[in-house]
Amino acid sequence: MEEFRFKVCHFTSAHPRYDIRIFVKECKSLSAAGYDVTLVVADGKGNEINSGIKIIDAGKSRGRLARMTITVWNLYKKAVDANADIYHFHDPELMVVAWFLKLKGKKVIYDVHEDLPRQLFAKAYLNKTVAGLLSFIMERVENFFSSHFSGIVTVTPFIRKRFIKSNTKVEIVCNFPLLSEFSFTSATDKQNEICYVGSITEERGVIYMLRAMETINSTLNLAGTFGTNELREKCEQFPGWKKVNELGFLNRTDILKIISQSRVGLAVLKNLPSYVDAYPIKIFEYMAAGVPVVASDFPLWKEIVEGNNCGVCVAPDDTKAIADAVNKLLSNESLAQQMGANGKKAIKEKYNWEAESRNLLSFYAKLQ
Repeated sequence: MEEFRFKVCHFTSAHPRYDIRIFVKECKSLSAAGYDVTLVVADGKGNEINSGIKIIDAGKSRGRLARMTITVWNLYKKAVDANADIYHFHDPELMVVAWFLKLKGKKVIYDVHEDLPRQLFAKAYLNKTVAGLLSFIMERVENFFSSHFSGIVTVTPFIRKRFIKSNTKVEIVCNFPLLSEFSFTSATDKQNEICYVGSITEERGVIYMLRAMETINSTLNLAGTFGTNELREKCEQFPGWKKVNELGFLNRTDILKIISQSRVGLAVLKNLPSYVDAYPIKIFEYMAAGVPVVASDFPLWKEIVEGNNCGVCVAPDDTKAIADAVNKLLSNESLAQQMGANGKKAIKEKYNWEAESRNLLSFYAKLQ
């Protein structure tokens, strides 16, 4: 007789099927632990089985409105068909779907990747009044729905502190790097280059980086996509743009290669509510690759970077301080190597997915 396996269904309307947190980390960890895992996505690429995980496609939407209506309904139907014991969703727009699944007697987990109410203040297209109103509404909607879910998974202590007020079952599962992804990196692989990996927006510091590059004798590998074409055109007008190697969107392998060959990694994001209390995955990935970090001087980030002596924190709008920090690390190879080694040590001992996955599995066990 076949052994019973607890059935889990993750579902997302906004993330790609091979999303690092959802598929590579969470779904694979659950599958390796013996769960029967299904992932429902909405990308139009069809169904498949990958690494023992059933991936079900609810179809790609055309436009944001269609995604939040037609796609949400299609996801709900596919999720019901999965007939899982635990449902784990990743997007605020799916709270209503999750609510209906809960009414069917299913256990439902809300995975909160970001502090959405605070994140709205980082949207350039929203003025402060509109952002404030939407933030007020969104926080209360999230609090209402989350109070009825079986549990909440968050990525930072700050978000947990917020949700624990409406639901006592909240677990922190940080989005830390996989040790296996960075096992190949070595101090001898480094080039005289610095890097930034991620979305390219003014809020994430691209203008600060370009101004700093004017007095940095190095190349900036810029890996990611610009938020708007207008921003890219604006960036081309800065003298520092001549030292930029624009790489665009890269696959995971190429991202790891760019990070691993760099001497310094940049994370000089603006001082905004959604960033100050967030764990920036790029910082941890720089550390995992043995790359010293130059980061914004937010208290939480200083605790990570300077607390582990793996980089330098500066005021993000102080472009001279950014340039001075980078130049110091480029000119002092022994210091850079020591900071890089400190970062790798901290990842191995504290900030890794292998440790966080145990929190996830323990949380699931409590829900059964």
